[in-house]
Amino acid sequence: MKTLFDNIKGDRIIWAIAALMAIFSFLPVYSAASNLAYIGSGSNTFNYFIKHFVHLFLGFSIIYGVHKIPYRYFRGLSMVMIPVVLILLIITMLQGTLIGGANASRWIRVPIVGFTFQPSTLSALVLMVFVARYLSKVKEEVVTFKASILPLWVPVFVILALILPANFSTAALIFSMVILLTFLGGYPFKYLAVIIGMGLLVLTFFVLTAKAFPNLMPNRVDTWTSRISNFMDAEVTQEDYQIEKAKIAIATGGIQGLGPGKSVQKNFLPQSSSDFIFAIIIEEYGLIGGMLLLFLYLWLLFRIVIVAQKSDTVFGKLLTIGVGIPIVFQALVNMGVAVELFPVTGQTLPLISSGGTSIWVTCLALGIVLSVSVKRTAEKTLENEEQHPLEILSEAL
Repeated sequence: MKTLFDNIKGDRIIWAIAALMAIFSFLPVYSAASNLAYIGSGSNTFNYFIKHFVHLFLGFSIIYGVHKIPYRYFRGLSMVMIPVVLILLIITMLQGTLIGGANASRWIRVPIVGFTFQPSTLSALVLMVFVARYLSKVKEEVVTFKASILPLWVPVFVILALILPANFSTAALIFSMVILLTFLGGYPFKYLAVIIGMGLLVLTFFVLTAKAFPNLMPNRVDTWTSRISNFMDAEVTQEDYQIEKAKIAIATGGIQGLGPGKSVQKNFLPQSSSDFIFAIIIEEYGLIGGMLLLFLYLWLLFRIVIVAQKSDTVFGKLLTIGVGIPIVFQALVNMGVAVELFPVTGQTLPLISSGGTSIWVTCLALGIVLSVSVKRTAEKTLENEEQHPLEILSEAL
């Protein structure tokens, strides 16, 4: 055990925050799993506990492995992974999974192991690394809109186009984070305004086409519009069932909560262990528990900014911001949905909600942040010595 801790490098506070969240997550997940076990076939609560443990164990193994990799290698790996995620997204879309006649192709099943995997979540991380790589590459150059279209915006819009029909919230989240990263990376604001306008035009065209030709391609446009209209409408409808149950759970929790495992709304609230787990946390641990969890995410954001500020390279700074801030942003969106600040989005609570893909990709992002935070005294001398083949490939790409 001592040898393991000796090998853990990087920002110790980020390690501690991630560990605290992971340990705490067992309580609401185990509690909410009782309803899943009840409606499931041939399963029990302990099975969900073990499944969550396996997901977290693999996730922290990813953090440990990735934080050992010098972050400069991710520059070249992002170029390699862009075609991979494109292929995964195309395979996912071609599955043609429908729910209520709408496109719901979000997961693919990994052969042999039997795990389901959501490529759009991995695509978001890869795309952020890719954008950080481009921005650091042109940092000292005069950027023109025309010159940046092919190497930067074409991959961004292609990936978003493949995600959009089945998952608008994820596509919107990725687009927002890309815009934020490019702004922080010094990309001209006048060009960003054009990109935002183009994005809105493409979205409008897609929605109008889907409405005019509903049989052209299965999509979830009706689901998006109904969620937004229900959010804007004060009148309670069947579509508001999830958010109403979440609000009841939050109101029931009060200041101190009902206590661990004593949630009532977990028996009625769909996705109580994933999308709406924050409502269950407040019901069981009250406002105090919810605020402590919010504090941990904000503390994580603070440490991410510190790591970015201390990095001695432009790529390191942009990489940390690009993969780190979306974790906290997604958490805030999830919490905002639970308290009805935003329409229902389907975004999970990072490191807390059950689900393999969300945990693994979040851990991958944290591993990259920790890689940037690692102090490698040999790196400065390495620049004047013979380069590693992976570094040569990274710089060439």
